[in-house]
Amino acid sequence: MTTLLTPREILDKLVSFPTVSRDSNLDLIDWVEDYLNGHGVTCHRQYNEAGDKAGLCAHVGPEVDGGIVLSGHTDVVPVDGQPWTTDPFTVVEKDGKLYGRGTCDMKGFDALAIWALVEAKRQGVARPLQIALSYDEEVGCEEVVPLIEEMQKHLPRASAVIVGEPSMMKAVTAHKGGRAFDIHVHGFEVHSSLIHTGVNAIMFGAKLIEWANEMNAAQAAGTPSETAALFVPPWTSTHVGTISGGTAGNITAKDCTFEIDFRNVPDENNDDWEARLRAEVAEVEAEMKAIVPDTWIEVTPTYDLTGLAPEVDGEAEALVRRLTGDNSQNVVSYGTEAGHFQNDGYSTVVCGPGDIAQAHQPDEFLEVAQLEAGQRFMVKLVQEVLA
Repeated sequence: MTTLLTPREILDKLVSFPTVSRDSNLDLIDWVEDYLNGHGVTCHRQYNEAGDKAGLCAHVGPEVDGGIVLSGHTDVVPVDGQPWTTDPFTVVEKDGKLYGRGTCDMKGFDALAIWALVEAKRQGVARPLQIALSYDEEVGCEEVVPLIEEMQKHLPRASAVIVGEPSMMKAVTAHKGGRAFDIHVHGFEVHSSLIHTGVNAIMFGAKLIEWANEMNAAQAAGTPSETAALFVPPWTSTHVGTISGGTAGNITAKDCTFEIDFRNVPDENNDDWEARLRAEVAEVEAEMKAIVPDTWIEVTPTYDLTGLAPEVDGEAEALVRRLTGDNSQNVVSYGTEAGHFQNDGYSTVVCGPGDIAQAHQPDEFLEVAQLEAGQRFMVKLVQEVLA
């Protein structure tokens, strides 16, 4: 049997794999599967189309429905250009903090979940405990969807999911969703002195950007729903963060590209916001074509994130509150994989060690006290599934 590792030892190993989203995570998945197999835990993989990334799921306990899933992602954001003072892929402990890329977001929770699964297997449990480790969460969260499908092929269906994004071990019961699009405005070049005969892609693109401003103003002026009122800001926001285009100052721009995204409150539908955008695109495109017919606007979806809505008498929330003693009300405006689990019928809550403010930062860290709090939580969780 493989040597039993502590959560800290598992964390050290997980961080040593540079699983930036643009790269493969298979070395990490190989190690996790070998470790779990060494303790008698059978794993199942779900590969991406290229075969260079995989999610992993596993189950311990009786082969019955009604278990608990511990869900985390294995990818991390890049360290390029960040002024790190330590090796980002080596855990360095200093002043009560564990520095390293992903210690907070979210390999700290992954380490705890792996430890808990082995403990549950070692002690024997009456209620199933499962783990789900995904990839590409940092670039849209969508790859958890095929992992959920893979789980349902091989594992009994669980009834509660704990997504371990950093929440300082507090129960987060709702977060915003989102959908984003790459916009490419295809214009027509002429000398700028003859602007009326050309189609300036930047200037027509600016109409869509101004529409985004108008949407924000209208949303901010409205009365938020009961669910929306939980958030800051209490409305769906529309955002453009980058833009490029044009050839020269005296030529009407042939091209303009930018991304536009929505962060919607969970009681509003991504499809509805996409429909609003496409209706506005159609109007602007019609203006362009009236000048030069061979112009158009290309809209390409880039990610689709399902929000997490508050549940009435949610099993997952009740479980986390029982184990943590936390009764505070917490919602967040960032997104997680939790909405996808909830959308598939699982009772879902977010709870994990660490402060989201440290995520994605140079010298990212997880406080030792948070890792210890996470381990106490997992000890109680194992006792819960033993009963």
